[in-house]
Amino acid sequence: MAIWTAVLFAVLAAACNALSTVLQRRAARTVPVAGRLRLGLIADLLHRAAWLAGMLMVLPAACFQALALLFGPLSVVQPIFVLELPLALLIGRVLLGGPVPVRISRRGWAGVGLLVVGLGTALAAAAPTAGRDHAPLSRWVPALIACGSVIFVTVGAGLRRGAGSVRAACFGAATAVGYALTAALLKDATHAWASGGPARFFTSWQSYGFALTGVLALFMMENAMQSGPLTASQPVLTVGDALVSLSLGVTLFDERVRAGWWLLPEALGVGLVLWGAVLMSQVSLARDLATGQSGEPLPRAPRGRPGRGG
Repeated sequence: MAIWTAVLFAVLAAACNALSTVLQRRAARTVPVAGRLRLGLIADLLHRAAWLAGMLMVLPAACFQALALLFGPLSVVQPIFVLELPLALLIGRVLLGGPVPVRISRRGWAGVGLLVVGLGTALAAAAPTAGRDHAPLSRWVPALIACGSVIFVTVGAGLRRGAGSVRAACFGAATAVGYALTAALLKDATHAWASGGPARFFTSWQSYGFALTGVLALFMMENAMQSGPLTASQPVLTVGDALVSLSLGVTLFDERVRAGWWLLPEALGVGLVLWGAVLMSQVSLARDLATGQSGEPLPRAPRGRPGRGG
């Protein structure tokens, strides 16, 4: 029963994040595409009401995610967040389409179906089981070093390249590690709250750790979306977040997944998720959500009728 409660809260968190994404992208469309890592990007967005509203949606999303991690293992909860992109497409179709909803092409709907089926296949095959609720410092130290090293290397590789696919993919990879690490720290922090109340929560280093890595991940995501095409950053972010979270769940919290021949359907599920993410990232609405730039040429609308993106 607890696992399904965790799944429900994870889906609710993904929906809140999707709505947050739609609102943030609506504001980010007004910000010029950056050719470099720009600290002033967040300052520019702070002047957009839609971006502030999107940021407010992060609060219920964080609460739902914390509840999901309290009831279920990291290796189950965090992969469910791959549903953010299809949910963002569905929400953006309504909120960004004006009086006429934006049309999602067959490619986009196929991507949604592949991602959902792939996620279900991978989780059913892996059948993650819960382990411990708290990771000792002896496990956190190597995990933090490994994650920090990957972020440092991928950001450094991205900074050596100009705006484009490689840079966006590098920043997307750094964001994926940041999101996974944030979720792992949040799981440990929720354990502190559940076992010791607010006093233990606010004296736990994990509480400040997940806040810091969360801000870092948000910063990297904004720059990844501004640095190049969504087709480069989104698949890396989608699959990377799930795989790194799975690794952290196993190494930090003793969570277990099935191995042996089960690796075949697990790999199939991951492949379907990746395929779906690639297809969805090619939809003009998805690119518009990310950068404010349409990924497909839009037909010229007759006078008096609104145009619709595919």
